[in-house]
Amino acid sequence: MTPRDLLLAMLVVVVWGVNFVVIKAGVSELPPLLLGALRFVAAAFPAVLLFRRPNVPLRLLLAYGLTISVGQFAFLFTAIHVGMPSGLASLVLQSQAFFTMLFAAFWLKETWRPSQLGGLVLAACGLALIGSAHGVSMPLGGFLLTLLAASMWAAGNIVTREIGRHGPVDMQALVVWASLVPPLPFLLLSLLIEGPTTIGDALAAFSLQSAAAIAYLAWVATLLGYGIWSRLLSRYPANVVAPFSLLVPVVGLTTGWIVYGEALQPVHFAGGALLMAGLAVNLFGARIMARLRRMA
Repeated sequence: MTPRDLLLAMLVVVVWGVNFVVIKAGVSELPPLLLGALRFVAAAFPAVLLFRRPNVPLRLLLAYGLTISVGQFAFLFTAIHVGMPSGLASLVLQSQAFFTMLFAAFWLKETWRPSQLGGLVLAACGLALIGSAHGVSMPLGGFLLTLLAASMWAAGNIVTREIGRHGPVDMQALVVWASLVPPLPFLLLSLLIEGPTTIGDALAAFSLQSAAAIAYLAWVATLLGYGIWSRLLSRYPANVVAPFSLLVPVVGLTTGWIVYGEALQPVHFAGGALLMAGLAVNLFGARIMARLRRMA
């Protein structure tokens, strides 16, 4: 990865790390599925008027919107709404890197190095520890919903890799045009699950905080963050790009503590340490082993 692309990856880390406290602020005033609909309406318009439709098959455009947008954020917003701490959500969601490895091996036939398998085992142990500490501060439902969100993000990563195989694609245009997909599914889900009365009450009490949350989620987290992320995935293998997202919890946990006073239990720290150790093994294990073999 070039130095410029490395800096862009780190920018996404900061943007997405702050994203979680913004989501918590948003779902404190708006129903989570309605928030998802408004987020992607704001992301699509008027930006869609500024970008030509990307040269991507419709089925892949729909798949991208339904996985990385609808699936991921329907589960994530609901998880935080039912009590999942924002900082801990930022940590658990990064299991998407390992879901991506699993899906890439199955659909794209990407092979695993021993270091990647070791990283996966460490991460799985870390997630098991975090999940074992469910209770008042972290409802089990919120934890499971966050894992589902991670799996949908990973599925979207695989779709992005498939899109990259169709030749050069304007990834910013892809993110904008794919934002046309989520509003209707989100609105239908909101009507069915949250109900017209809840939607009407939320819109009647719409505040500056709600508007600011939607603006950040739409323009910064979606258009900027996913625009950069999708371009990186189109240029590099999924198992190279995805692990960078495991740095997001450094920002997410810090901002959750500063803004909401969220504190972790010792078992959360232990689980998080194993998850981060999985990243380190995944990223650097092969290089270290190769260097040791050369020294032998």
